[in-house]
Amino acid sequence: MPGRREFLIGSTAGLAALRLKWPPLSSQLTTSRIADSHIDVLLSEPLSTISPNIYGHFTENLGGVIYDGVWVGEDSKVPNQYGIRSALIEQLRRIKASVIRWPGGCFADSYDWRDGVGPRENRPRRTNFWNGSPQSPAIHKYDPNQFGTDDFVRFCRLTGAEPYLAANVRSLPAEEFDHWVEYCNSPEGSTSLADLRKAGGSPQPFNVRYWGVGNESWGCGGEFTAQEYAVEFRRYSTWLPRYGQHLQLIPSGPNDDDWTWTRAFLEEITQKRPAHPSGIYGLALHHYAWDLSRGIPQIGTTGNGDAIKFEPVDWYELLHQGSLMEGLIEGHWQVMGEFDKNHDIKLIVDEWGPSYRAGSEATPGDILEQTPTLRDAVFGGMTLDTFNRHPEKVAMANCAQLINCLNSLYLAHEDRFVVTPVGRVFEMYTAHQGNQALRTMMAAPQVHYDRDGKPATFWGLQGSASLANKKLVLTVVNPHVSEPRLTEIAIRGAAGKSGTVTTLTSPDIHAHNTFDQPNTLIPKRDNINVKGPTLIYEFPPASVSALQIELV
Repeated sequence: MPGRREFLIGSTAGLAALRLKWPPLSSQLTTSRIADSHIDVLLSEPLSTISPNIYGHFTENLGGVIYDGVWVGEDSKVPNQYGIRSALIEQLRRIKASVIRWPGGCFADSYDWRDGVGPRENRPRRTNFWNGSPQSPAIHKYDPNQFGTDDFVRFCRLTGAEPYLAANVRSLPAEEFDHWVEYCNSPEGSTSLADLRKAGGSPQPFNVRYWGVGNESWGCGGEFTAQEYAVEFRRYSTWLPRYGQHLQLIPSGPNDDDWTWTRAFLEEITQKRPAHPSGIYGLALHHYAWDLSRGIPQIGTTGNGDAIKFEPVDWYELLHQGSLMEGLIEGHWQVMGEFDKNHDIKLIVDEWGPSYRAGSEATPGDILEQTPTLRDAVFGGMTLDTFNRHPEKVAMANCAQLINCLNSLYLAHEDRFVVTPVGRVFEMYTAHQGNQALRTMMAAPQVHYDRDGKPATFWGLQGSASLANKKLVLTVVNPHVSEPRLTEIAIRGAAGKSGTVTTLTSPDIHAHNTFDQPNTLIPKRDNINVKGPTLIYEFPPASVSALQIELV
């Protein structure tokens, strides 16, 4: 763990030094104050397109995620469409939800897809992998299978998202994976499973493209070694029925900085097919962050820090762990290039977010549910910016998890619903989707703080930029809990004529939204004066900002 932190801090320091070489524009300032920070947006250095799939989501039958979060039932008094919570559908449309992953997570490798199809009254009840807490309702401990494949695909269609299904490798044979693909994608009337799908109300094929082959196979998904899992992946992915669909297969990849897993998996895979490694679309990467100043969490638990009650040092230490994502992307990409010279295989960060100890859940009994604060909004903006800066490497990412869980965009219980600060950040970043990413250089004074009596530092500003149809989108995170950053922004290669800024911040770094106070932390939108190639803007402390600038 310390080695990863030192690597990242070294990389960040190097980038900061590089950025400071860019010529200052202080001579062009019209304000009496001198900017202490600089941002250069380089229109002449475009990167790849930012895939909308980077803004993906993750749902698992865990606590209140599905039952009470997504699914309320067709007979519920809660407004719903086909049993799916209407408020959630509306919000996901608002943020242009791109892809949703289900049924797991660890739950996936104990799930039999056949349990969730056919008449609901005939579906079996099973013990949930996540067996809840003493306070949890029975529907969380024992899966009634009222929400199955058809319901999940309908949920995706209602929100405009693509379905991403995770197959069971630990406890079902490869044949059942074939059959699940057949159930989802075979043409109407072509097979018995197509007839079963039609009997459930879905005559037309679902045409599911994204398939995870297991989940966390180094842990809850089977405790495989990388070589053992590679053999299983080949077996599960070979000669799958296609039905004219280009299947995008996603193997279980590394946890955090396990370079050995990535290298050993690809080494085994490419022994058989060195040129085309088994049709792999992307390698899954998982990274959760917790405040290590509170110690390393025990196996099987969430983080040690508190979600709501924390000090500035806890704020910075959690962000430190989240900022490791950049080094993880670059490190695994380098290893992947040893076996995939053309980099046809991308990274799929299909679980990411902070984790805290229990105690902040809005609904008692919802295990792993946490209440996100401004800290999590800053964490979310920081992470989305990281993905935007690496569009050629990251093809998909799925925030963990969508509702009533870790790092959720939404909290819901019965007829109550609230958008969390994380959900607000996703709203602000929607404008990046599908844009051309631009190389962007940022230089700002480092944050200095005390960690256990010793001095520590953290970067001062970070963000990303993109362009579409002469509209520049620039998102910026200021992590300092008390200092604003007066910043000179240079648009290299163009001039601006008008602009707006949307900002999420609060004087209280613990600010969060609740069922009773849903608008404690919401973005504020203002016009900004943009005339020419430069502008001065002050980023408030503890903030996430999204500037949209119309170019001449």
